[in-house]
Amino acid sequence: MKPASLHEARFSGERALREQVLADEVVKRELHRASRCPGPVDAARRRSWYPPRHPMSASEPTVRPPAAPRRRMRAHVYSRPPEPVYFPEAEEVPETNRHLELRTALYLILKRELAQVATLGSDQFVYWDPTSAKKRLAPDAFVRLGVPHRTFRTWKTWLHGAPDLGVEIVSESDEGEPDWDEKLERYRAAGIREVVRFHPDDRERPIRIWDALDGDLVERAPDDPDLCACEALGLWWTVVENPLVGPMLRLARDREGRELLPTPDEAEAKAREAEAKAREAEAKAREAEAKAREANEKMAAEMAALRAELAQAKSKRRTRR
Repeated sequence: MKPASLHEARFSGERALREQVLADEVVKRELHRASRCPGPVDAARRRSWYPPRHPMSASEPTVRPPAAPRRRMRAHVYSRPPEPVYFPEAEEVPETNRHLELRTALYLILKRELAQVATLGSDQFVYWDPTSAKKRLAPDAFVRLGVPHRTFRTWKTWLHGAPDLGVEIVSESDEGEPDWDEKLERYRAAGIREVVRFHPDDRERPIRIWDALDGDLVERAPDDPDLCACEALGLWWTVVENPLVGPMLRLARDREGRELLPTPDEAEAKAREAEAKAREAEAKAREAEAKAREANEKMAAEMAALRAELAQAKSKRRTRR
């Protein structure tokens, strides 16, 4: 076969193949169209399979309306700059010397015991509302656990958290119950979870305690067997008679109040006493050592004398022989 004839045969074969492929595509399209557009019998059968479609009502929108664009705030001109809330750090309030002694003693006891694990305050303002400087209180002592002690001017609960313990020592200026009810409401609003009220002149109920329960401050009943438990610190409240100021609020490690947390003066006196006892024990040890050395020297001298006598006796025996 000539090359030209071979080329024509190949071309005619490819053309026939393309025509066959096109014919197959036409058949597939017709079959697909027939399946999508069935005849009367097929349409009736399809209606028995599927529930009828309800036309969309005119009240139903076909598309979701676009969201309203956000408006950008214009650069207005104001009559004055914004004024930040001023939170005072102190207030002139008269305090008796007795109240000062009781408050300071309790603060120093707490600080000596808890300075490594808690921040402590005494008579500083505690604020709980960042929008108002009038919502405040000044406990005679308060404790915030979890942060080592540091100095601060005021305590803001939205920055540092609410104190875990607050203590009020009644003085001549706040003995009335109406004033206390108002102060107790402030403690509740501040979120302090244990509030202790100590009245040094109340012989029947010198210690009263409130606990935070379900958003409220609820007082412990007088007949509660664990009335004086300090739940925040794991200690016990007790009252100790002080020769200078009278009844004093103290903390103890035991329920009976025998193992008191010492004041700094008591701790210093106890340290001096322990140091004196140590010196005394050391002196006694030196004295005992000197006596033992003297006894050893005496015994050695006696042994030497005995050996000398024994040697002399042996010498006399040899001389007689």
